[in-house]
Amino acid sequence: MAQNGPLRYVALGDSQTEGCGDGDDVQGLRGWADRLAEQLARDTPEVLYANLAVRGRLAGQVRAEQLAPALALEPHLATVVAGVNDLLRPGFDADEVAGHLEAMFAALTARGTRVATMTFPDVARITPLARPLRPRVLALNDRIRRAAARHAVVVAEFSHHPVATDPRLWSPDRLHSNPLGHARIAAAVADALALPGGDGSWSLPLPADRQTASGLRAIGDELRWVGSFLGPWLLRRVRGRSSGDDRQAKRPELLPVLLPAGTSHLE
Repeated sequence: MAQNGPLRYVALGDSQTEGCGDGDDVQGLRGWADRLAEQLARDTPEVLYANLAVRGRLAGQVRAEQLAPALALEPHLATVVAGVNDLLRPGFDADEVAGHLEAMFAALTARGTRVATMTFPDVARITPLARPLRPRVLALNDRIRRAAARHAVVVAEFSHHPVATDPRLWSPDRLHSNPLGHARIAAAVADALALPGGDGSWSLPLPADRQTASGLRAIGDELRWVGSFLGPWLLRRVRGRSSGDDRQAKRPELLPVLLPAGTSHLE
């Protein structure tokens, strides 16, 4: 799609793209897609940005609910990131999930939109109790890469780097990145898109953490996580509920990107 007027960027996805873990529902969520839009705005005089992502959405729901509105906004750039919620479901089918992602890749690129996506880190390295999910993550990442290659979609290989599973990049729920994690993801996508300023530094490890939890403390941490986060999540599944029930996209229309205080288009 030839660019006429301001650069139009649209983000599709679930809670990670919505920005959960980076801010809150009172003060507002930022997240990696917002951060990417801000980076675009530093280097491009006019950027319009919409974020259609809604927490809890499966890949099929992202396709059904967000693809048509995204196409209607005629974006020059779109990011499509979904599938983690599918990974957590008993009936996970990597081919089915990748099929929904590929359908979105195909529809957007057919309109001339430049599309970017990403691979997911090994959740077992973030949450030991999630070790049974590792084959699912590997299978989905493999299919994402193949689908992306068929449609010239840019892939940010977040999964390739050990820093992606550093606990210091993740919120206490271990499902969502914290502000530092969202910043790293945004930098990874910007680097994959070859935006100005990308240098691969996002993939560097954090300084060594000298505080290593003892065996008993680690077990206690796992039990607290089960009680505080996993238990409530499972209860919602049993009740047929989702964290995204009755929620709407936080930014459904294309709006100008406002840079945070202290930054400018020249940075």
